[in-house]
Amino acid sequence: MAANTVTISLHFKKSFTSVALLTGYHLCGVGVAGILIVPTARVWGKRHLFLLGNVLMVISCGWAGGSANNYTSLVWARIFQGVALAPFEALVNACVGDLYYVHERGKRMALSNVALFGAAFLTPVLAGKITHSLGWEWTFYLLAIFSAASLPLTIFLVPETAFRRPEYLNNDLKQIVNQRIENRMCLPQQSNVYQHEASHISGEKKHLSPLTNSESQAVSQERDTRLNTIVPTKTSYIQMLKPFNGRKTDENFLKLLLRPFPLFFHPAILWACLIQGVIIGWTVFIGVVLAAIFLGPPLWFNEVQTGYLYTGAFIGSILGLILSGLLSDSMNKIMVKLNKGRYEPEFRILLVIFQLVFSGAGLYGFGIVAQDVGEYGWLVVDVFFALVIIGMVMGAVASALYIVDAHRQIAIESFTCMLIFKNIFSFILTFFAYEWLLSNGIKPAFLAISSIQMGICVLSIPMYIFGKRNRSFFARYDLLKILHL
Repeated sequence: MAANTVTISLHFKKSFTSVALLTGYHLCGVGVAGILIVPTARVWGKRHLFLLGNVLMVISCGWAGGSANNYTSLVWARIFQGVALAPFEALVNACVGDLYYVHERGKRMALSNVALFGAAFLTPVLAGKITHSLGWEWTFYLLAIFSAASLPLTIFLVPETAFRRPEYLNNDLKQIVNQRIENRMCLPQQSNVYQHEASHISGEKKHLSPLTNSESQAVSQERDTRLNTIVPTKTSYIQMLKPFNGRKTDENFLKLLLRPFPLFFHPAILWACLIQGVIIGWTVFIGVVLAAIFLGPPLWFNEVQTGYLYTGAFIGSILGLILSGLLSDSMNKIMVKLNKGRYEPEFRILLVIFQLVFSGAGLYGFGIVAQDVGEYGWLVVDVFFALVIIGMVMGAVASALYIVDAHRQIAIESFTCMLIFKNIFSFILTFFAYEWLLSNGIKPAFLAISSIQMGICVLSIPMYIFGKRNRSFFARYDLLKILHL
């Protein structure tokens, strides 16, 4: 809605901040709805949430388009648009972890993040032109039409990715490894394998003493039992079309509802929230700035010209996709070789180096040139905006990959924490952004923002160094188990 800010402000005779809050309320809807995503996705899977989100998006977009004479109605329509968006923001990255192996996730995670965040910068380019030609209501009507057109694709081409595995296979073999360690039920020739598995989960090696014949016999019986486990029959395509196909867990719904909140105290989850959420908040802030400085003096852009400014941001998202796809898996392979063939999830954090470079240059540069846009012109501003988006995409990919690789068993809860954080943070920014700019000026505000972002990126250094110890600690002292969640 950045390109439509002044148009809608004049239409409803509302302040600039009130119209900016239409984006803020939308983000708030995403964040609040995300809280309900965890238990429902855990218990019944993801497919029904994608279907519900798509249907609700069609309804809410039509509602928003029909709210031309009622600002309050438009606010509520925007909130429900956020609710409709929440399943996609919360679960798409988790689906990448469901569908692909570790070495296959880099490019797919980059693509999913660009689809989620990067494509959002293409819509203002179209929205400005649509508003100028047809009226702002048609930006919502057309979105409703395209959402309705995508509904059959969701119904027929998006199967359930959640699968209820045998309990002993969960948590990256942690339970079976710990059980065999406790019972000393590991064959001598197999000990190295399980030492490697245990060290990957807990971050430390456990050396086992040789076993007696009776213990070895018990291991053989256990192995035969699990190998003879009945393989489930293949699901037919018609069965795959069901919104639900059984419970995925027997855990209590209320406990699952509360699971994300303690994870904000988990260092890895908090780091991921900061790396992904804060930079996304700054892009929302930049959207407010663009509307403020280009729709007024000295350039007096109209909706179409302001919308075209987001072309740079969209190009930046594509460049971020390409760089993330090329670097994530290739850097991983290089680090594995340097680490003598052992993979560590912390290798994913190295992508943040590029976030620091691109977002730092983009934010500092944007603040300097946007202060005097009459002298520097719109193109320089757009280039720095593109650099910010490149950094945003690379940071989002780095944090998502690290969570999926290092904490797969709590991936849904982790992505929900990230969703709640970034949307509530962005919502708060829309409240104060315009007043902050008026009271402090663009340059001082962005110098402060840039310095904060650099400090957040630097937090990746202790995360990289102590990440393995952090995994070891929380493998031994599971925060959710301690709280009986």
